[in-house]
Amino acid sequence: MHKTLAATAALFTLLSTAALGQGTPSADGAEVYIVNLDDGAAVQSPVRIVFGMRGMGVAPAGIEMEGTGHHHLFVNRAPFGDADAAGNIPADDNHIHFGGGQTEVTLELPAGEHTLQLVTGDHNHIPHDRPVVSETITITVE
Repeated sequence: MHKTLAATAALFTLLSTAALGQGTPSADGAEVYIVNLDDGAAVQSPVRIVFGMRGMGVAPAGIEMEGTGHHHLFVNRAPFGDADAAGNIPADDNHIHFGGGQTEVTLELPAGEHTLQLVTGDHNHIPHDRPVVSETITITVE
């Protein structure tokens, strides 16, 4: 019985790790981008940011549907990298989740330079397998 429990636990751990360590496949050619702001833009606060997506649809978090995801806005942090692709996107001031399927936000940002980058996540807030990320842009709030 001990061997059966150990084998079951090992299998569960292996399957859980595999499921959590990899996001849902992204659609071929999918892109995400910031619609209304260009790199180097000078803006006033509050800042309206409109999200664009091509090649995939938007679905709220928790809804598992092929070819969809939802937006996450990375604010004032290093650009998305390999380490980010390995797990859930955190939820904090630098990683804003739009799990309701929102496609824009208005943010109060203090004066100064700010970086913005969009990242799509699957129904579990995990970046897609072939991450769909925008270019990082820098804006200046005057």
